[in-house]
Amino acid sequence: MPRILGVDIPNDRPTVVALTYLYGVGPKTARDLCHATGVNPQQRARDLNEDEVARIAAELDNNYTVEGQLRREVEQNITRLRDIGSYRGIRHRRGLPVRGQRTRTNARTRKGPKKTVAGKKGVKDLR
Repeated sequence: MPRILGVDIPNDRPTVVALTYLYGVGPKTARDLCHATGVNPQQRARDLNEDEVARIAAELDNNYTVEGQLRREVEQNITRLRDIGSYRGIRHRRGLPVRGQRTRTNARTRKGPKKTVAGKKGVKDLR
């Protein structure tokens, strides 16, 4: 398994697909990386030699924000939103959807499993 920026990329995938296993690298960035470093995108990741892996790692270091650095940047942005008390920061703090989705139904990914609330008891007629 080739190791790029501390992440093992899968052997049996084409290079262009295997690179998407890095946080912050999508299909377009992976294609651009292969083109910039002169690596065949359809070549299997297990067939990459040390020189090609080193070129890809150097290109990522120099021109892209990926993995740990990107994770830190995203976390800092969320922390900043929380600290300034913006609407989005408050939504992050409460664990609710941030981008305007409805919450009366759905939103279970952010809110977690249902918390059942006891129903209202009916008033009985006393005649």
